[in-house]
Formats: sequence, C-alpha cells, structure tokens
Amino acid sequence: MSFERLLSFSRHHKMALLMLLDALLLPLALVSAVLLRLGGNWDPKLDPFWWLFLVPPLWVIPIFIKLGLYRAVLKYVDDRIVYTVLAGVSLAVLVLMAVIVMARVGPFPRSSVIIFWVFAMAYIGASRFLLRGLVRRIDAVDAPREHVLIYGAGHAGVQLMLALQAGREYRPMAFVDDNPQLWRRTYRGLAVHAPAELPVLVDELGIKSILLAMPSVGRARQREILVSLEKLRVPIKQLPGMAELVSGEVRVEALREVSIEDLLGREPVPPREDLLAANIRGKVVMVTGAGGSIGSELCRQIVRHGPARLVLFEASEFALYAIDQDLAARAPAVPRDPILGSVTDEARLQSVMRAFGVNTVYHAAAYKHVPMVEYNTAAGVWNNAFGTDRCAAAAEACAVETFVLISTDKAVRPTNVMGASKRLAELCLQARHARGSRTRFVMVRFGNVLGSSGSVVPLFKRQIAAGGPLTLTHEAITRYFMTIPEAAQLVIQAGAMGEGGDVFVLDMGEPVKIIDLARRMVHLSGLEVRDAAHPHGDIEIRITGLRPGEKLYEELLIGDGAEPTDHPRILRAREYHLPEAELTPLLARLAEACQAEDGAAVFELMPSLVHEFTPAGACTDRVAAVSGRL
Repeated sequence: MSFERLLSFSRHHKMALLMLLDALLLPLALVSAVLLRLGGNWDPKLDPFWWLFLVPPLWVIPIFIKLGLYRAVLKYVDDRIVYTVLAGVSLAVLVLMAVIVMARVGPFPRSSVIIFWVFAMAYIGASRFLLRGLVRRIDAVDAPREHVLIYGAGHAGVQLMLALQAGREYRPMAFVDDNPQLWRRTYRGLAVHAPAELPVLVDELGIKSILLAMPSVGRARQREILVSLEKLRVPIKQLPGMAELVSGEVRVEALREVSIEDLLGREPVPPREDLLAANIRGKVVMVTGAGGSIGSELCRQIVRHGPARLVLFEASEFALYAIDQDLAARAPAVPRDPILGSVTDEARLQSVMRAFGVNTVYHAAAYKHVPMVEYNTAAGVWNNAFGTDRCAAAAEACAVETFVLISTDKAVRPTNVMGASKRLAELCLQARHARGSRTRFVMVRFGNVLGSSGSVVPLFKRQIAAGGPLTLTHEAITRYFMTIPEAAQLVIQAGAMGEGGDVFVLDMGEPVKIIDLARRMVHLSGLEVRDAAHPHGDIEIRITGLRPGEKLYEELLIGDGAEPTDHPRILRAREYHLPEAELTPLLARLAEACQAEDGAAVFELMPSLVHEFTPAGACTDRVAAVSGRL
C-alpha cells in the first residue's frame, strides 16, 4: 500500500496506525537499550524476563493518548511536540522502573532504563518529524506551489516562511536581507543571501514572486527597496505594518499587493491631538460632500474625536447612504444625521445649520474632475464658487464658529474652469473675512489624493488588469500625491490654525512624474512595458494628448512666500484677495451667466475675478461650441 493511500485514510485510522507504530518502536527502544548496555553478553532467548520487552506499549500508549500526542496533525507538527514526547517517555520510564521493582526482575540491568529513555525519545520524536517531511513532500508533488523569495530574514520573515511551508500555495526558496551579519545563515534549510544576488536567485530558483517581510522598515527605505526590485520584473507582495501584526502570528492571508503609497516613500508625521480635537470634540460638525472621497474620510476621522453630533450633507443619495452605513458600523455611539441637499440651496443650508446648532463646517462638496467641469462650465462654476459662497453665507447667518474650505492645487494659476472656480471660492471667503465676520474662514489647499474616484492610480490598476494599454495624456506630466487619510487628517489640523482668511498649503512632498509611476506599476506587477526597446513587452503606455485645461505641472502657491506653522506638513500662504466692492458686482454678472447656462460668458468673466486664469484657446473654443448647442 502506497504512502499516498495511507494519507487518504480517515483521522481515526491514522491515529490507530500511529499507535501501532509506537507499539513497535517502544519494544525496539528497550531492546536497543539492553543491547547497548550488555552487548554480546546478552541472549534474549535465554532471558526469563523476555516478556518485559513487550509490555511497555500497554502503559506508554495510554499516556500518549492522555497527553494528546495522537491529536497532532502530522503536516503541522512543530518543535512543541518534543515536550509532549519528553513528558510521555519520562512517565513511561517511571512506570517501567516500578514494574521492574514490583516484578522483582533481578538480572535486568538498571542503567539500561536510562538508555531506554534516550532511545524512546529518539525513536518516537524522529518518527513524527520523518512522517511530517514525507507528508509535506507528497503535498509538494501533488500540488505544485509557486516558488517565492522572502525579502527580510527577521522575525516576521521567519514566521512568514513557517506559514508558507505549512500551506499549499507558495514554496519559499530563499531569504534576502540587507544585514550582512545574516548572510549565509540558514533557517529550516533556507539560506539568507545578499541583495546583490537577487537577479541570479530569481533566475536559478524560478522565483515567481518576492514577498517583503519588513513591517518595521520606514517608508523611505521601503521605497528604495521597491525601486531596486523593479528591474527584476517579478510581482511583489508585502506584509502589513507592525501595528497590524502585533496582535498575532504572521499569516499568509496578510500578504497584500504593493500599494502606490509604498512607492511614494512618504514618512507619516504623527498628528497633533490638540489640533485634531479643537474644532470637533464636544461640537456639532457638518461635512458637505460627505459621501465623496475626501468628505467621507473627513467623516471617518471626525467620529474618532468625540463630536457631539455629525451632520452629513450630500447631494447624492447613494453616496450619503454609503457613508451613513459605514459610520454606523465604525462609530455607532456618535449621533449623526444624513441630510440630502445641494450646497447652492442657501435656505436649505441655513435650516440645517440652525436646526442642529452647527459649530464647525468642513466644505468638501465640489465638482472636481477637470474634463467634466470644462465641458459643463456654468454648472461647475455655479456649484464650486457660488455653492461655497452660499454655504459660507449660511454659516455666517447661523453663527457657525469655523468654516473650512477644501481647496486644490489647481486653484494656483489655473488653466481650467475647475481650478479657477476653486480659486474664486477662496476669494469669496477671503472677502467675507476682510469685511469682518463672526465665522472664522480657513482654506486648505493640496494636490491629488491616492485612490479618489477618477484618479490616475485606480485607472492604471484597472488598465493593467485588463492587459493595457495604460493611457497617459503627456510624457512630461507630473503631479503631487498624498493619501486620503493623511490629507483629511491634515485638513482637520490646519482648520484649527489661523485667525481667519488664511490659506494653508499642505506639504505634498516631491512631485511624481506620471509616466514613471505608470512604468513602476507595470514592473511591480511582474510585467514588462511594451516600447521601442521592448517590442514584445506586455503592457503598452499610450500617449493620448493633454485634455482641455490640463496642466503639465501643478503648483501650490500663487506667490513666492509661504510661512511655516507649528506643524511640519502645513504652510501658510500669503496671497492677494479682491475687495468686496470689486468682487460683488462681478459675482452678480457671473451668477447671471451661470443661471443662463452661457459658458462663453462665464469664460469671459472669470479672468476679471481670477486674475491668474489663463484658459487654453482650444478649451475656450470647445466651451463656446457646447454653449451654442445648449
């Protein structure tokens, strides 16, 4: 009968076979002990106490059953089984000595009992590890596993190796580590190699994936490692951070794809709790655009800091339902009110703010997609600029303490309607502050956030999954990036700063060239970019041309000056604003153009309000054509 056939037996049959094996090994251990002790002077046929060699299983096997030795699954047997065998054999030796004494076995060599203890430990323990090796080898043959390499030979790496060896999906082949002191060490037969050996290891061992097991390494170092691995064209997965692993052992299920946040290498800055709580704890907080990418994350951050009530204001019913359900699961104790409405409806805004006694408003509602706003000029300006102004007017009328506007880097020297409309929203708030207001108006400006609806990263992921091509508007285009949670956290902290009328700018780090980002995402997926140098590559990057109003480079400051604040990631901008006497008549004319849906008139008026607005000619022609059709 083959060993594979034995593995298919039921659990009870396997336990019976293990008991039978031990029933054979225990007498053999006692015979070996006596032979070693007496050598050629002992003839078992002449020994009157030969029966003593057959009875150890009668008490040893019940001891093993009681200690749970037969409940251990062979495939997952680990070093702890040694303690079970040690305890069982030690008790068995005590019983054997008692039998010898009570049966008055005179000629039996007493020292052979100690030798029996050693042989029994060796036979029983070794049999388990031998059987475990056979089971795992058969598993490897029956279910071929993907060859992987583990980068990081620390505690997390070794734990990951043990988890992989017990599974059926991956087969760890080697370790790589930056620490020279670990090189040439072995863990369960796997050697630790230097990073310089990676190309050879990938080729010789047939590595299909590299698993990063460095949960405590900083983001900057992590980014360096990912950049160095990029040229290998091997898919990379990694374990989460230490905070996510601290509760238990490393699990294979914890492995995840390398995220774009890891590629940015941006080290998180611990938030200041006093700033986070200043406008939230014990206060009624309202978030407009609560179902959007930034608005929903603001809500998640706000409920962590003890608001008296959270008012969710949103125009989309589905988005409002989604964030309401999310918060119900996350923070059921925080009172919340989901309100449907438009930020251009000042009467609705006033009734909501007055009814709930709102103290703080985070205004995240906006149309933000550049091509969509460019095509729908009047609607974009009406929602972004006049929606902000009316929301601010309602806040003043209801004595709201703090009003925080979520702005954008596209408001700086804008070339598109979306950016110009957000800059106009800033100007409206600055004018209200300049004339004197009980409400403190704060503006926070930042760039792209990773993972937001319509952003380039999820688009690239979908295109890679579909086999390409990756579509890019221009080879030279660069953007600033920040994670949504970090952006929301910094917005809350910036909102607690300043006296009013302040424009705060978030430190976005270094700008990222989008074509480099695209290539890196392809390479870290284990694929090759198809280009002139690699005509047989997997994924093509296709340049489609700049969209109307799109800039190659984004900026965060209109002027040259930016003052530091108490927070290392938040700067204060010093920028011009229009006097209310100049702003009001121009806003009235712009409102008429928006309500008449006259996109061409909106374009003509916007440079009078936003002096840096320089729309592209093609963009102006397109809007005029669309306006004419409407």
